Amino acid sequence: MALIFVTDWQIWGIPGVVLAMILSVPLSALLGLMCGKLMNMAKGREMILGYMMNYFVTGLYQLLVLYFMGSIIPIKHASIRLPRGYGIRTTVNLANMRQCLDNEFAILYKGVKIPVLNFIIIALLCLFVVWFRRTKLGQDMRAVGQDMEVAQAAGINVDRTRIISIIISTVFAGFGQIIYLQNIGNFPTYTAHSQIGMFCIAALLVGGASVERASIGNVFLGVILFHTMFIVAPRAGVAITGDAMIGEYFRVFVSYGVITLALIMYEIKKRRARSQGGELLARAQREGGVQS
Repeated sequence: MALIFVTDWQIWGIPGVVLAMILSVPLSALLGLMCGKLMNMAKGREMILGYMMNYFVTGLYQLLVLYFMGSIIPIKHASIRLPRGYGIRTTVNLANMRQCLDNEFAILYKGVKIPVLNFIIIALLCLFVVWFRRTKLGQDMRAVGQDMEVAQAAGINVDRTRIISIIISTVFAGFGQIIYLQNIGNFPTYTAHSQIGMFCIAALLVGGASVERASIGNVFLGVILFHTMFIVAPRAGVAITGDAMIGEYFRVFVSYGVITLALIMYEIKKRRARSQGGELLARAQREGGVQS
């Protein structure tokens, strides 16, 4: 939505990207606050709630973009409005913003463009994560992620910490989406928001992350492996079967199969830990009864 407003105001290049990021912060924070409060009401069922919230927020977004923009929310330029006078076209052109971050301070080495500014942004975000982990709030988030009951007993406000973590995640996700879309140069208005989340999750899990823990190393390893599959899978399909689409089907199967497998393994591990905890408690009670 921030990119739609910036495109309508005809603010291009890096100033447009920066303005879109600034506009995205209150929207992301508001959605993160709503998501956090709902997640706190459904502890233990966050995955299914998140799945349902996806449909709800997608419908809300499409209602705003399809009916409110141009009729209630002012949209000046007809180039991004539907011919009926309201609603946004299915594709928004970001040609004047395309790869503005990639080209800034870029270095050409043997015909390969190295996007220096993008690497600087990534490095700064990694340093922020390393620093944030050492703060009290970062330590509180780690404690809440490991065991909410123990964190509550230690005096940590679990609900507040969860809400803050989701708000921070949502704000950074907004930044990532803007950087991703400026690289492409256009975006499908009604489906762009659903095209990056699964790739991020799959890359993280392929890189060795789990539902409980993810590190910066998992990010970089996952990105390298995941994008390598885009290169290798079609060629493997051509070499083995003579059809590149077979390799693409295999890539999709492996990529999203990893997500499914990771979730299944997480649930098995959680149930096994719960069963072992119950056995230890029962044994302690039996031993206590014998001693008494």
